Amino acid sequence: MSKTPILVIKDLHVEVEGKEILKGVNLTVNAGEIHALMGRNGSGKSTLSYTLMGHPRYHVTKGEISYKGQDLLSMSTDERSRSGMYLAFQYPVAIPGVSVSNFLRATVKARRGKDVPVKEFRKELKECMAKLGVKDEFLSRYVNDGFSGGEKKRLEILQMALLKPDMALLDETDSGLDIDALRTVAEGINALSTKDNGMLLITHYQRMLDYVTPTFVHVMQSGQIVKSGGSELAHELEAQGYDWVTKEHASTATV
Repeated sequence: MSKTPILVIKDLHVEVEGKEILKGVNLTVNAGEIHALMGRNGSGKSTLSYTLMGHPRYHVTKGEISYKGQDLLSMSTDERSRSGMYLAFQYPVAIPGVSVSNFLRATVKARRGKDVPVKEFRKELKECMAKLGVKDEFLSRYVNDGFSGGEKKRLEILQMALLKPDMALLDETDSGLDIDALRTVAEGINALSTKDNGMLLITHYQRMLDYVTPTFVHVMQSGQIVKSGGSELAHELEAQGYDWVTKEHASTATV
């Protein structure tokens, strides 16, 4: 049975303030797949996620991106979000004075293009909270104001559960998490992965992949995906580091 591609990236080149960061990225994410993108700091992982979401600082100079059969590059950031693309940030910002409950209702309204009756929204929210193990007192707090790293990431997963994205971009969701928070967030990611959506999980370390089993693992270096494999590739990277990939790629490039 043929797979349904959600995201197709071809020969993507991206500049930030005149400096080329991505230098020919190729990647296809099909429905039902979780792709882990690994690499050192500065390799271009976060640049890819921001580019996909339409950050204005990231200028595409060459290449194509197809999202659910549409030209993603012709869509504005809000159009990308409304069409089902979601980005979980590495460092979520605080919004003092805005309660989590009001924030989540506003995001759901923006995503669906219509207001959601309070009773219906509360029922859906409670179901998602129960699924992810989020406590009621969470709702009355201000968004990320005084939150721990784990609480910030848990809120992003809760938001993702409500928005039900077709393509989720998770930018170093494991950053700053202790082992308990990591396990909780990973369980949320697993619960939200379905046969109909795709996920791109950006991470430095294999530890997140102890709890979330990716369909594919990719290694990014110097703005390109230089190696891909199954979940076992993450264990090889944990054992050997990134140097062996660099050497392997260099030897292949000179052949």
